[in-house]
Amino acid sequence: MKKMSFVFTLLAAVAMLLSACGPAATTAAPAPATQAPVAPVLLPTLPPPTVAPTATAAPKLKVGEVTDLGGVNDKSFNALAWKGVQDAMDQLGVDGKFLQSTQQSDYAKNIQQMLSENEDLIVTVGFLLGVDTATAAKANPNQKFAIVDYTYPDCYPGAVEGKDCGSSTDLTNVRGLAFQTDQAGFLAGYLAAGMTKTGTVGTWGGIQIPTVTIFMDGFEAGVKYYNLKHTTTVKVLGWDAATQKGTFIGNFNSLDDGKNTATSMAQEGADIIMPVAGGAGLGSAAYCQTSTKCLIIGVDTDWFVSSPDYANVELSSVQKKIDVAVFKTIQDVVNGKFTGGTVTYTLADGGVDLAPFHNFDSQVPQALKDEIAKVKADIISGAVTVQGVLTAK
Repeated sequence: MKKMSFVFTLLAAVAMLLSACGPAATTAAPAPATQAPVAPVLLPTLPPPTVAPTATAAPKLKVGEVTDLGGVNDKSFNALAWKGVQDAMDQLGVDGKFLQSTQQSDYAKNIQQMLSENEDLIVTVGFLLGVDTATAAKANPNQKFAIVDYTYPDCYPGAVEGKDCGSSTDLTNVRGLAFQTDQAGFLAGYLAAGMTKTGTVGTWGGIQIPTVTIFMDGFEAGVKYYNLKHTTTVKVLGWDAATQKGTFIGNFNSLDDGKNTATSMAQEGADIIMPVAGGAGLGSAAYCQTSTKCLIIGVDTDWFVSSPDYANVELSSVQKKIDVAVFKTIQDVVNGKFTGGTVTYTLADGGVDLAPFHNFDSQVPQALKDEIAKVKADIISGAVTVQGVLTAK
């Protein structure tokens, strides 16, 4: 019995030991306290960010110049027209370019090139481009043109339109820029007559076309008016307005021709010479400078400024302010005020004038200066006219 009791005791001990080595009883964790739900934070709805559109610059207005044979560096009317374009580039923000003509067959070709490049305004320079400009303008009625030293209608009895003349009617898409250079030429002739020491003065031209001979008409009228006022007999070489015959070299660029013409006139006694021949006139200035036998009156621009190398022989110049006329035309296109037809510049509006005497100012008598001022006022008022003097007996 004792033995059985021991066995039961041992079994009970083993059971207790196994119970101690087993997994601990699982106790449920207390439930967390119940919390009120958190309301979501609502952000305000914002419009999508506005992206400023990239500013698109308006296309620049395009201006193209087609030169006459003298080229853009002729220090005369082609250069003045280009200065007007350059001034518009600087002040109005336009784009400008030029095409130079070296022969008359280049005119139509260069105008067509400008048309193909969609220039907003095409400026042609000089009388010789009159027919080609009109032909292009009539074929392209929406294209704006301006032409220096030419106006329409230009046809005369018997002329073939498109060959001998440009148009028998006004052209609404072409602005003709005209200048009463005979008015300023009149002042130059009066000055020359008052300053000559030999009693002989001269004028000569490049090509015998109206925009050249108009200077010479005025010059002769000024000399004649001085003779009428002072009972003098100053003689004019190189031009006779009554017969429309005179001295012409046939071009606007030969310095040698200009020099030879001045040489001939000086040999005949002329001590003041007015060449109307673009760059070729500088040949005369060179002769007067080296020979010291004559003084020069320039044309188109103030030669004291454009050709300062000859300042010591430049008495004055007949100014034709082509640059102002071209600039104003471009300005009208920019402002939407362009019109065709003719715009004529005169002494009254300052479009033509006699340049200052510069180095010769002290040598021109005050009495002569006063007379020239009076003559200018009389021309502006209409009391004196070029044709009235030329036809006076």
